[in-house]
Amino acid sequence: MARQNAWVMTADPSPAARVASLLRLLDLDETGPDSFVGHNRPDGVGRMFGGQVIAQALVAAERTVAPDRPVHSLHAYFLRGGNEAQDLALNVLRDLDGGSFANRRVVASQADTPILTLVASFHRRETGPHHAAPIPAVPAPEDLPDEAELRAEHAHLLPPERRAMVLRPRPIELRPVEARHWMNPAPREAKSHTWFRTAGPLPDDPRVHRAVLAYASDMSLLGTCTLPHGLSWILGNVMGVSLDHAVWFHDDFRADEWLLYVCDSPWAGGARGFNRGQIFTRDGRHVASVAQEGLIRPIGAARAT
Repeated sequence: MARQNAWVMTADPSPAARVASLLRLLDLDETGPDSFVGHNRPDGVGRMFGGQVIAQALVAAERTVAPDRPVHSLHAYFLRGGNEAQDLALNVLRDLDGGSFANRRVVASQADTPILTLVASFHRRETGPHHAAPIPAVPAPEDLPDEAELRAEHAHLLPPERRAMVLRPRPIELRPVEARHWMNPAPREAKSHTWFRTAGPLPDDPRVHRAVLAYASDMSLLGTCTLPHGLSWILGNVMGVSLDHAVWFHDDFRADEWLLYVCDSPWAGGARGFNRGQIFTRDGRHVASVAQEGLIRPIGAARAT
């Protein structure tokens, strides 16, 4: 399972340095046929961010597929929490190389123990009917505060043991439209809107942009299902971890340009919450969709998972 704690650094490097560190995470080393190693943050401590494992598994899968077949969907299950102090072994199984589609399975392991399984499907581009959901009307990112500023402003309200994690810089810049669950725990509708992009430019390789979107898609999503209940893992009143994660890639985009992440949660129950996401470019194109179920267990009811 992946705790909702996005990739962080202990120092305060420049945006370019943060993005370079993220790109290093996504630059796998090949160790054999269809086998790769994903490295971790040099200062990594604690549980690995789930978006990192998903992104590295996607990179491994894409390394084994022809460039004319971009990924159109991935489905991942978190099996165990990853350790940021260890590298990640990624083994790819080639299940299909058909006329139009290819399919890959990836097992991500640490210490010979699987922590995530991912299935990805790849499709050669074709023409066909088209329709898409419209982008919601929300304020422009320039009219919204950076989440890093909001975290600094509200850090005094958080448990002391969580402040250092909350204030650490990240390679993804976030501009939330609504108040975050840790800013105002009052129950409200299970919807959120967040602009995001990398803190600096990325290479032109579209595979890099898809991997970064997969990475960022695990940020802010699970918190949506806690909004009606006044719960937040940053505030310390709920145990929240991702159980599974799916992404559908609909169209081309750049992850170093503003993308709008529209999230909602139509259901929660039995200590689980279901979340959906739509990702739009600034000019209104619907470029990706996301779905995730996560554990949301109030701390007083916590037990071994």
